[in-house]
Amino acid sequence: MKNAYRVEVLEDCVAFTCHEDEKILEAMKRAGTGPLKYGCFGGGCGICKMKIVSGDFKVVKNMSRAHVSKEEGEQGIVLVCCVVPVSDLIISKQM
Repeated sequence: MKNAYRVEVLEDCVAFTCHEDEKILEAMKRAGTGPLKYGCFGGGCGICKMKIVSGDFKVVKNMSRAHVSKEEGEQGIVLVCCVVPVSDLIISKQM
């Protein structure tokens, strides 16, 4: 049985479920949650850049350094098409 985690978008006071093997962007799209724009689903366009405010996650796809620097990554800024949750998360559109 897959673990499922609660992901909350801070500014919108909206929450949705994301499975442990599901990228956050995929779960947002499945849940009809937004407003989040997206483009390539591959970590290259940078449109889905958000900040993980709290909780743990795992990067499962390379993020373009043109969109997320190493320093930003250390601050929890990610492309949500490239990460999966490993705990409940709070995410923010504000960087």
